[in-house]
Amino acid sequence: MSQNGSLLSASDRPQTSVQDPSVEFGGQPLTQILADTLEYARTRDYKGWDYGDGMSSKLLRALPFENKWVNLAVQEMVKRPPINVRPLFLVEQRRNYKGTALFTIANLNYHHYTRAMGEETSVDYLDEARHLADWLIENRSIGYHGFCGGHKHEIQHLEQKGVPNDPDVVSTSFAVKALLTASPYDPVYAPVARTASEFVVEDLDYREVDGGAKINYHMNHPDTYYTLNSGALGARLLVDIYAHYGDESDLERATAILDFIADQQADIGGWTYRVPASSSHLSMDNHHNGFILDAFLRYKRVCDSSRYDETIERGLAFYRTVLFDTDGAPNWDESKSYPRDIHAAATAIAVFTAAGDLEMASRIIGWTIENLYAGDGRFYYRKHKFYTVKTTLMRWAQAWMAYAMSEYLNAVARADGYQLGVDAPMYVPPKS
Repeated sequence: MSQNGSLLSASDRPQTSVQDPSVEFGGQPLTQILADTLEYARTRDYKGWDYGDGMSSKLLRALPFENKWVNLAVQEMVKRPPINVRPLFLVEQRRNYKGTALFTIANLNYHHYTRAMGEETSVDYLDEARHLADWLIENRSIGYHGFCGGHKHEIQHLEQKGVPNDPDVVSTSFAVKALLTASPYDPVYAPVARTASEFVVEDLDYREVDGGAKINYHMNHPDTYYTLNSGALGARLLVDIYAHYGDESDLERATAILDFIADQQADIGGWTYRVPASSSHLSMDNHHNGFILDAFLRYKRVCDSSRYDETIERGLAFYRTVLFDTDGAPNWDESKSYPRDIHAAATAIAVFTAAGDLEMASRIIGWTIENLYAGDGRFYYRKHKFYTVKTTLMRWAQAWMAYAMSEYLNAVARADGYQLGVDAPMYVPPKS
């Protein structure tokens, strides 16, 4: 697209295009895999099974009593088997809030990509994105200080039970990103997204601590431990809003949150899921480290700041060399290879794309297509050492891979000289 928003003429377009080997995997153009992935979701109205949706079992809800341990048992029995037992438990298929946000961005990205390439499509990807963005607003959680959202099904935790629409910072962060990305197409989106900063400050208890600041993951988060990746995504939310509106208070709070998280970086470069580390069975797992790095990369990109350069350099080195094999296979954490999870692969594709390491992102895509792609736009959940869990989860697998592939494709196109996106007024912070 030219500076005035028109498509590049044929003579102006670089010769590299969708047929370039850098966007072809397993003999199939990545554009086709992405289109098929979006079609898989679109024809199902973006509804499907999810990672922790066992509480949506109609059989469980039909019981004449409720017990935390029964809830946990069913939830884990649905989540862990090597085959998909959700149909046996009559688990409902629903839209996931974060998944819908990811599909919003993926559709927008593909709309921008196909326009830049001058391709005709039978699907109006912009219209799809706008419908999904509208759904995010219509289905937000009500009764809080600002825009927010959460899972659409119950989740049984050890401490308490999460109810549908119980808002959390992770879901909200991606919804804010989606609305701001779509904001050139509707004047309502950005003002709604902007109010999420009040949700973070007021409802998630933003507070200053030694070394920076903290926020809660969700409304009922215990105070005996701190979840690092959710704090990072809260900071990213504030940075995204700052990038659009330029309110210094958003940037100051994001900086304080990231200062604290930077201090929690281990000597080997990664972050544990929680502090103290002993409060979780997860260690330095793959995709949560990706979330943290994504927040630091977004801060650097928006603020043009070197504040976290050492943190990012050490974190990316750990992420690349410890959490991934040389062929692009995602390791589970710093000490275990398996299971190799689709979410870890997709998150990393987006993170390395954001870091400008398209070669690493391409390597991970290649491994994922070879090992976790079923064809026809459908991805598998996990690969274990001796078997693969061939369950397709709409948010965990489909939405994340659609988002990741679309981010990569757009980055490749920009590297080839194409201009993508919509020209829209946006605050650009001064260089430090």
